[in-house]
Amino acid sequence: MGFTLSNQQQLLSKIATGNGHGENSPYFDGWKAYDSDPFHPTKNPNGVIQMGLAENEMCFDLIQEWVLTNPEASICTAAGVNEFKDIAIFQDYHGLPEFRNAVANFMGKVRGNRVTFDADRIVMSGGATGAHETIAFCLADPGDAFLVPVPYYPGFDRDLGWRTGVQLIPVACDSSNNFKVTRAALEAAYEKAQKANIRVKGLLITNPSNPLGTVIDRDTLRSLVTFINEKKIHLVCDEIYAATVFSQPSFTSIAEIIEENIECNRNLIHIVYSLSKDMGFPGFRVGIVYSYNDDVVNCARKMSSFGLVSTQTQHLIASMLSDNEFVERFIAQSAERLKARHMRFTMELAQVRTSCLNGNGGLFVWMDLRRLLKEQTFEAEMVLWQTIIHEVKLNVSPGSSFHCPEPGWFRVCFANMDDKTMEIALTRIRNFMAQYKEPIAPRKNNRYWQSNLRLSFQSRRMDDVMMPPCMMSPHSPIPQSPLVRAT
Repeated sequence: MGFTLSNQQQLLSKIATGNGHGENSPYFDGWKAYDSDPFHPTKNPNGVIQMGLAENEMCFDLIQEWVLTNPEASICTAAGVNEFKDIAIFQDYHGLPEFRNAVANFMGKVRGNRVTFDADRIVMSGGATGAHETIAFCLADPGDAFLVPVPYYPGFDRDLGWRTGVQLIPVACDSSNNFKVTRAALEAAYEKAQKANIRVKGLLITNPSNPLGTVIDRDTLRSLVTFINEKKIHLVCDEIYAATVFSQPSFTSIAEIIEENIECNRNLIHIVYSLSKDMGFPGFRVGIVYSYNDDVVNCARKMSSFGLVSTQTQHLIASMLSDNEFVERFIAQSAERLKARHMRFTMELAQVRTSCLNGNGGLFVWMDLRRLLKEQTFEAEMVLWQTIIHEVKLNVSPGSSFHCPEPGWFRVCFANMDDKTMEIALTRIRNFMAQYKEPIAPRKNNRYWQSNLRLSFQSRRMDDVMMPPCMMSPHSPIPQSPLVRAT
């Protein structure tokens, strides 16, 4: 006797049968377009170039050089095999002491040694995804909410809300002040939640910003600390792009702000960090929860049993990050190379009258294509995005998938490819801009509109209190798809 969909829904949980993980986003549809026609310089030179992946591949030559020079760092080499047994059987969820010390030291170096971190507060997690979910479990109950300035990383809807039942409430930001969060916007979002009887438990910020590539200035950070103290809610600071800042203004960590002589309840401050972006190690799944709240540290450490970093990885990372000479060289070289790549990309865009938000961090630019919209709507943004995907053959991410309130903005990643691929991408952009000097109108008979690629955009109202957890990042287990990397 076969099972119907209704039978399945009765047999399985709401999480298993629901769409909380989310696939119905143009952000992820772009990944599917790339997956079906991936660019290769010789095997598929006309394929889609992946510019939707925030991955840092700028310094792998330095990493490979270090690995070759330090074979004992791996327990799977002749030089390191003597450590194999001790590392293989270690399973304490506190983590290897040398790992926690090395990560704490690295976090300080990334922040210019202007602040130090306590290794006893380092809590492991399976990437930043696991770290965010752990924080949400520790701070909020189902139905509670976090305020999040827009635009923000699409995966947050899943990371903080899918299994926890936590809501995300958008804080309105727009291009009139370069998407800077204001106290007035925070108050408006908080008040709207109160009127809807939604309990706000915290404010989540990303610094440097994904997708903007900007840093939050000291005055704004102080204002955020004042706000959360007055409301008695938590401040969660995602700082996973800390070492990607390549020019002034410099990155300021929330850890530096609370060291100042300002009124601050440290029990409300929490940092999420990882090595996925700063070091370019997304596959190692090294996520960190760093909290100034003892109870959160204790709870998060117990919960880390569900997503520990393997001891083999801990051992390698501990050795690498304890090499101060290497770390300092890596941080400096990474910033230098990111700056050169960013400059090359933005200068070429300027040549074709295309601007980006003025950013100095991250692995991407926030590109302004509003002038190419037939009308200033999200539907028109989807028309333009379809053209870029299928005709220009570039996978870029539309702003609507980041909950941007203004149509026409796109996140374009530039650090996940070699120089030759970058030049090919720039050539495609130049040709596209030369061809399309006027706003792009939909072509209903175009074969791409009948393609299997699902357009899942739905018109959004920015006065909605909650943004549903309908977005997802590329490490979702999609059948027959290699989309396993976080962006």
